[in-house]
Amino acid sequence: MPELDPVIHAPARLRVVATLAALGPGDELSFPKLQKLLDMTAGNLSTHLRKLEDAGYVRVTKTHEGRTPATYLALTSQGRGAFEDYTEALTGLLRGAGS
Repeated sequence: MPELDPVIHAPARLRVVATLAALGPGDELSFPKLQKLLDMTAGNLSTHLRKLEDAGYVRVTKTHEGRTPATYLALTSQGRGAFEDYTEALTGLLRGAGS
């Protein structure tokens, strides 16, 4: 039986990874935009992003636009692969449940 990646499996992190996976490779999304899309508080989103970043799944880029700090997020190639593995494992589990 396939195992689901516990880093991705948490509902909030799954939403983050799925949203970032919809971007093209190398594309980024700003923290406020992701926060708005997922309707999450900044603190909650930051906590989940830290876990994903620690696992090597998300790249966090902090920069400045003028004098204003800006944070951009992207799925790493490792994160994209982990998400693909996760979706394959989930599909396998769902197929097995119907047998």
